[in-house]
Formats: sequence, structure tokens, C-alpha cells
Amino acid sequence: MSLVHEIDYGTPLSKSEKMVTLTIDGQEITVPEGTSIMRAAMEMGTQIPKLCATDMMDAWGSCRMCLVEIEGRNGTPASCTTPVAPGIKVKTQTSRLAEIRKGVMELYISDHPLDCLTCAANGDCELQDMAGAVGLREVRYGYEGDNHLGLDKDTSNPYFTFDTSKCIVCSRCVRACEEVQGTFALTISGRGFESRVSPGMDEAFFDSECVSCGACVQACPTATLTENKVIEIGQPEHSVVTTCAYCGVGCAFKAEMRGEEVVRMVPYKDGKANRGHSCVKGRFAWGYATHKERILKPMIRSKITDPWKEVSWEEAIAYTASEFKRIQAKHGKASIGGITSSRCTNEETYLVQKLIRGGFGNNNVDTCARVCHSPTGYGLGQTFGTSAGTQDFDSVEDSDVIVVIGANPTDGHPVFGSRMKKRLREGARLIVIDPRKTDIVRTPHVEADYHLPLLPGTNVAIVTALAHVIVTEGLVAEDYVRERCDWDEFQNWAAFVADPRHSPEAVEKYTGVPAELVRGAARLYATGGNGAIYYGLGVTEHSQGSTTVMAIANLAMATGNIGRRGVGVNPLRGQNNVQGSCDMGSFPHELPGYRHIAGDEVRHMFEEFWGVHLEKEPGLRIPNMLDAAVEGSFLGLYVQGEDIVQSDPDTKHVTAGLAAMECVVVQDLFLNETANYAHVFLPGSSFLEKDGTFTNAERRIQRVRKVMAPKAGYADWEVTLLIAEAMDFPMPYEHPSQIMDEIARLTPSFAGVSYEKLEQDGSVQWPCNDKAPEGTPIMHIDHFVRGKGRFMVTEYIPTDERTGARFPLLLTTGRILSQYNVGAQTRRTENSMWHEEDVLEIHPHDAEQRGIREHDWVRLESRSGSTSLRATITDRVAPGVVYTTFHHPSTQANVITTDFSDWATNCPEYKVTAVQVMPSNGPSQWQEEYEAMAKNSRRIAAE
Repeated sequence: MSLVHEIDYGTPLSKSEKMVTLTIDGQEITVPEGTSIMRAAMEMGTQIPKLCATDMMDAWGSCRMCLVEIEGRNGTPASCTTPVAPGIKVKTQTSRLAEIRKGVMELYISDHPLDCLTCAANGDCELQDMAGAVGLREVRYGYEGDNHLGLDKDTSNPYFTFDTSKCIVCSRCVRACEEVQGTFALTISGRGFESRVSPGMDEAFFDSECVSCGACVQACPTATLTENKVIEIGQPEHSVVTTCAYCGVGCAFKAEMRGEEVVRMVPYKDGKANRGHSCVKGRFAWGYATHKERILKPMIRSKITDPWKEVSWEEAIAYTASEFKRIQAKHGKASIGGITSSRCTNEETYLVQKLIRGGFGNNNVDTCARVCHSPTGYGLGQTFGTSAGTQDFDSVEDSDVIVVIGANPTDGHPVFGSRMKKRLREGARLIVIDPRKTDIVRTPHVEADYHLPLLPGTNVAIVTALAHVIVTEGLVAEDYVRERCDWDEFQNWAAFVADPRHSPEAVEKYTGVPAELVRGAARLYATGGNGAIYYGLGVTEHSQGSTTVMAIANLAMATGNIGRRGVGVNPLRGQNNVQGSCDMGSFPHELPGYRHIAGDEVRHMFEEFWGVHLEKEPGLRIPNMLDAAVEGSFLGLYVQGEDIVQSDPDTKHVTAGLAAMECVVVQDLFLNETANYAHVFLPGSSFLEKDGTFTNAERRIQRVRKVMAPKAGYADWEVTLLIAEAMDFPMPYEHPSQIMDEIARLTPSFAGVSYEKLEQDGSVQWPCNDKAPEGTPIMHIDHFVRGKGRFMVTEYIPTDERTGARFPLLLTTGRILSQYNVGAQTRRTENSMWHEEDVLEIHPHDAEQRGIREHDWVRLESRSGSTSLRATITDRVAPGVVYTTFHHPSTQANVITTDFSDWATNCPEYKVTAVQVMPSNGPSQWQEEYEAMAKNSRRIAAE
């Protein structure tokens, strides 16, 4: 194996369709108009020396290394900033150019440490490479004059070191922060000889606005910005391209290794989801995979009050199967079930649902999508005919109006958030519908045209009010609707939304949003050009989550914003493979490909291929499993890679259900909160230890490649096979590619997917089949999957969760950039330096009324329970609304949330909980007890 080397063409690819022919060093080449001479030369294999240029950013032209001569023109223009022109003749190497380049390089080297042999970048330094390329052999100026060699290093960031003595002020890091990431955290301070890169106002990196995305580190051509792991371990010697296991963006990375040790994760420029960019989690927070708290040996115990006993894999699997068989023999085959993981691969998820249906003999299978995006599947399925987003991420580059509703892309999906911000800086307009002032409402060089700060729980009312304006003001794209949608259903819907009770003025009393803001936003979306809607859990995690998804789909159809680039309805999926877990048949009523289990033809096809009878009745959803457990009829559960105690609502009910079961099997990396109620613990494998595929939020199927052997002996898919064999349902696969072949054979939307194709194309978006052999970046181009688009009446029904004298505030929850989901991974990395604990955001007015000051401990109480955490006072939330994250189990925000859920899918209503906030003396008793238990778990893991 060797390092995967990507070509740096120096400047970005031109998208022009017009071609230009020129001559470079006597050789003709034809390239798109707008291509730089530097890139054209590189495409024919000629590398022009450069230091400030890189194809991740626009040309800069400051280093003066890439000069060329053009016949008939005076001077020596920079090839990075000079576009090609028809018929020009370019020379990239002459004695004149060589002398200039060598002189420029002398100046750089005269103010640079001569420690190449001991430098962490030795062997991976562009300055070193360019000195060799221009033939530099001496520095006439010496090294004794004024220099910057004595400047101190900044080691404040836990992941990289900033050694300003080695900076050549090429501005690549500054431009990467601006153009790629969009944070604008870096600048060039000082003038002339005192010019230097500075984070913020001469702050340390850790204290600045830097979000540690790594773009500056990746852009740096010297050892000025260097990963600490490279300093510690040395340069990598081989690499493997794989896919990030955090959010639903699905960033491709080169895992650069020495042996089986990861040195760094470098974003892969050919990754079609991230285009060479990354965030702090994917770039740096992979250390959890080798954390000392990982459990690497199976454990069993008879009762959850007993201590864990380490056993062999054989004993653990045999015990699991015998317990499940015992429970079924006594209580019936429907008395056990399982939960698939949205962190595991498509192949692993497919195997778990197959095991449950074929080996357990029932359809009691569910997934974490139940508690996040199940309303997406239902709502888009009803309106468009398919349960997924409509666009690829590249589509945002053609959007004129972007609507973000119930999503926080800069925190939850930061790499796509950066692409969105770039398009907004280029001139796209922005509408944000969210109870909070999320970062994207106002960020450097980006400001929302409209922010609609609605009251939590009123999404349906606000979206229907937008539709009211579009219909009553004649802004409907009637030709599109007549051609593409069911006209009778449209007329019925139009009459419904046109009712005066749905006007912005009428719903203002529910939503709290001034009517003129709603009217302005509706007009902008309907008339501003290509309109794209992006939404997240702030839409789905409500009692009317499915209704809101359908209302959003109605809005897009009514304005003709479906079926081409730059438009669409785009759910921002939470976990790395939540789309894939749904695709693979993880719901109790659906087989892979979203086909109902009751359909005889489909079910018989699976029965024939699997060689087993399948039940036609849907099984239990997660909430139903817990209810049945409390009632005594559901007693066995296999949980792969999910922590339902921390992630699911109404924690008391979850723990009561688990405690009532006779055999809970948890398969995970760490002893998570659910493992406290487990009888069997099976060690899991990280994404670095397995082969397979993930499917991201844009339906993109990408390879996950093993870079190290499974530390516990088995990859997750192999563990499921062991359980299946012990349950007398053997599944003879030798490699995940064989599982994908079966998925492709049985699932029409995956019919053209294979590992061979993924190796060839890098990735593919489903549907991929005979009708779309190269995949489908944009859905519903000529017609909707269901035929005609279906408008759905979306009546606003207020949630049953109401505020009152006892609980006067509304709590809503979300995520933060540095942490991920329940924090099991990120809490075991240096990311916790940015977010050590969950805090409660509260408006200054509400804080003053309660005598709460910044960083005070407060008690947060609802009808379901209470917890304590520190408060931060901010106007990011409106009066009457409080907000917290759920990354730390010591807070357990879901102790507070209720058991109300979406009417169609049982997706919990995390986003609306009536609460009271009052001063507190510190953590509550249960939190202190939890911390003692957590310390004991850490001790067990360490031992």
C-alpha cells in the first residue's frame, strides 16, 4: 500500500462549456474557457512552481513563483491569475524565469528555519519541494539579518500547532478559512516585514473564532500549521479512502496511516459530498476508536444488578441465542426484537433486519430514524412517492433562494453548511425559520433576508401561512402544477390554504411571527428564482412532524421548485447512515426499498431468496416494544450501535421498559447508558475496522474501507452472522460485497450498485438501476416517482404539550458543532474542550425574572422529570423559550422530554416541552448517583 496522492491543479476547474486551444511549451492543449494557464499546464503534465496557489481556492498571485512567458506579451505574468486565450503560446521554463524564481525562493529561505531534517513536515513540505524545483543551492543574503525565527509557537489548539516562525505569509490558510470554510477567523496582521497570519485579534487559536475544521492546516504549504499527531508519530506511509462516521453529509477522507496507526484524516478532494473539506469531528475527532474505555471482550450477567463477567465470543453468542430461544419458547416468537444502527453500514443494518425477520420470525425491527427522520419517509413518500431528499449537495450552487427550516447546518452539518454559506456570499437570498437565532441567521458576509422566529410547535401553521400568501397573491407556478401534479388535489389544497384562518395575520397569535415577515418570505421564495428548502430535526421531531414535511412538499410543488438543479426539498439527515438504515428495511412495516411487508409479491420474493417464511403483519416500533415490555409481553432485545436510554424521549419510560426485559443484548464500542440495563455486551467495531457502505443525506452510497483489524476480533457484520447461526438461521457471507450483491438483487433502487461500480465511480446516488445506470443526483426531473405530485391538506393541530402557570417556558433541543449526537464518540476526544457540558440557553428577560445569572446552576423541570445544568444568558432564544443540547449523559435532557410523538410515525416530540427553570445549588441527586456509576463503568473499561 502507498499514499493516495491527489493532483493539485493550482486553480479551480472552469465550468465553461466553451473550449479554448493554446500551446504550452510547444504542445497544443484544449481546455474550458476561464481555465488558468497554471491549470492547463498541469492537465498536460507540466507542473509550474507555486506556493500561494491551490485548486481548493481562487487564484491569488502573490508568491511570484508561477511566472510564465507568453509570446507577444511583455512581462512575466503569474500563470495562476492569467486565463488561457485562443492561440497563445506559453513558455513555462526559460533562463529568465529560472533566475526570477530562484531569486524569489532565496528571499523565502532567508527568513525560514533551516531545520528540515527535524521538521515534522520533512518529506511533505511544498517550500522544500519548490526549493528543489527551482534549483536553489545557496542563499546570497545569509541568515543573520532581521527575521521571524524567534516567534513563539501557538499550541492552544488540541489538534494542531501554529509555528509562525515558519510562515511564508502566502495567505493560503487565511483564504481557506474565508473561501472554503466561511468563518473568516484568520487575517494578515501587520504591514511589510511585520506581516504575519493572526487568528482573530492576535488571539490564541483556541480562543479565536476558529472552528478547527482543518482547512487552514490542509492548505498550509509549510510546517506552520501541523497536526499534532504528525509531530508525534511522523509522516504517514500509506492511506486508505473511507467515509466519515459522523453526520449525514458523508465526507470522504484519506485515512493516512503508519502501520495500523492513524496519523491523520485528510478530506478527499474527489469526495463528491465534501469536495475536499471537513469539520472538526471528521478531521480530528477519530481518537475514540482507540480510546482506553473501549470494551474489547464480550461480557454477560444474569441480572442487571450483577457485576459483568468477561467471557469468550463463543460463550457470549451461545448465551444470547439460548436466552432468546428460551424467551420465545415461553412467551411466543413476537416476544423479542431488535434495533438497527444508523452508525453501522448498510450491509450490517441489512443483516440485522434479516436476522430479526428470518431468525427471530417476526417484524419487531426498528431504527433510530424512528426518533429523528421517520416523518421524512412518510411525508415525502405521500407527496412525491419516495422517502428521501431530492437533490445532490452540488445543487445548492445553483440556488437563488435558500430556505432553512428547523435545521442548524453550520453546527449539525458543517461541511454542507460551508457550501451553503459560500453560495449565500455569492448572492443567494436566505430565509431561516427557527425559534433560535442560529449562526447562519447572521454570520460573516451572510445575513438572512428573513428570520421567522416561530414558537416551537407551530411549524405547520407557519408553512401553511406561507402557502396562503403564494396562493392568494397569484404566485403559484400554475403551468408546472397542471403538468406535474394532480390538479384536483391541488385545487382542494389551494382552497384550504386560501382560507382566511391560514393567513399570516390569523396565525400570528400561534406562531409569534409578525405577519409582514411571513408575507415577505413567501414572496421571496415564490419569485426569487430557484428555491431550495433544507430542513432538519426541528421539522420532524414534533407531534405534527409528518404534517410539516408534507406542507413543505406542497410549498415546493406549488412554486415549481422540484425536478431541477438549485431547488428541491432536502432533509439534512442526522447520523452518518440514517438514510441507509431506512433504505435497508429497518422499519417494522417495510422491507428494503420501502416496500410494505404486507405486499405478497415482494414478501414472497424475499421468502424465496432467504428460504424462510416471513410474517405479513408489521412488527413493533421502539415505543411499542417498551410499552409491551412494561406490560410483560416483550422480553428480549438486540440493540446494535444505539443508545436508546440517552437518545430516546421520556428516559424513565425507556429505562422501565429495558429493566422489565429478561435479555437485553447491546453491541457497541463503549458501555453506554443502555448497557446499564443489558445482560449481554458484545464489543462493536468502529468505522475504521470494517468494510461496507454508508448512504448519506443526498442518497449517495459510498465505500467504508477497513484500515485496521477489528480490535475486538470481529466487525459488526460478523457478530450478527454469529448470532444468526446460533439462532439456526445461518447467513453464509464471506465479505460485505456479497451482502451488497444481495441487496442489489432484491432492491430495485439499488439494482445497479456493486462494490465494483463504487470502486470505479467513487460513489453513486440511488436509484441506480437499468433506468439510471449512473445513479440519480436529482430526483423527479420529468415526473414524480408516484406519477403525479400529490398535494396534502395540512391542518394545524396544536400539540398537547402546553405551557401554563406551573411550566411557563418551552424547551427545545439541538446539537452543537464540536459534539455529536449522544456524545459517545466525541466526548472521548479533545472536542470536549469546546463543550464540556450541556448548558441551558435562556433569554435575559426570563433569567432576570428568576434571579439567574450567567453560569448559575439551574433546575430544569417538566411534567416528565427534572435535571440540573448551568445557564447561559443569550438573545439567541426568544422570551419564553429555552434551549439545550443532549450530548452529555450527566445532564440527560431526555429525562425532561415527554412521550408525545408524531401522529403518523411515533417520532418523539423532542422540540416542544413545557418546563420551568429555577435557581439550583448544583447537580441533582440522581446526577450525583449517575456520576458515581459512570466512574465505575470507566474503571471497568480501564481494567
